Amino acid sequence: MKSDLTQNQKEQYKRDGFLIIEDFLSTEELGFWRQALDEAVEKRAGKKMPDRKEVYGKGDDADKSYYDNVFTQLINLWKDNDKIRQIMLDERLGKMAAELADVEGIRIWHDQALIKKPWANPTSWHLDTPYWSFSDKRALSIWVALDDATYENGCLFFIPGSYLGTTFENPGIGKNMGLIFTTYPEFSKSRSVAALMKAGSCSFHNGLTIHGAHANMTSGQRRAMTCAYMPDGNVYNGIPNILSEEQLKNIKIGDLLNNEEINPLIYKR
Repeated sequence: MKSDLTQNQKEQYKRDGFLIIEDFLSTEELGFWRQALDEAVEKRAGKKMPDRKEVYGKGDDADKSYYDNVFTQLINLWKDNDKIRQIMLDERLGKMAAELADVEGIRIWHDQALIKKPWANPTSWHLDTPYWSFSDKRALSIWVALDDATYENGCLFFIPGSYLGTTFENPGIGKNMGLIFTTYPEFSKSRSVAALMKAGSCSFHNGLTIHGAHANMTSGQRRAMTCAYMPDGNVYNGIPNILSEEQLKNIKIGDLLNNEEINPLIYKR
């Protein structure tokens, strides 16, 4: 694993709000991650969460049909798969996230497998952090390509520097690719950058960086394993997001999100 960041990489992330690291995983590591994901997907049997089928609610039938064909989304696989747990709790990942975010400690918010099936719909331009149960402009995610991510099968795109101007205001992920620019019109004419990645490469991006993904125009799948990171010390903001009904009964706005069983601390300086 290429876990040592250079000063140039840190500066690039600070400038652009994203960073691509080629050949992040070795051939052996890539094989292990792929095996772990395939086993975790089979065990989940279609459930998005360990304890329930859906995350954000079903919506109407037309919307559900569209969004179900954007990608297969499986969250918190680290909780019910030992191999994914080994991968996600790796201190090296936490250290990289902490260095890029320039924070003292990093907790897992949630991991997430994102699998674009053959002929899958595009992922419209969006932000991440406004969906989460905490509000921190330093929050970020890693996105690891387990298949080649190409123009044809659904690679990511980023708008460089957008995180410096976005806020927690969120128009949501709609069918309209450009919906976010009604909220942030200053970026409507911005240059986008394609994140083409070979399998085993990865990207990090700030949760307020505007990003999206192509449709999958191929008969093959595009697998990615991701993890959202929360800087240590954050508090609950009232957005349920991935928290279960039981967890919501025992938390109020302003409470620290520091439960090791839910959001483990994987790195501290």
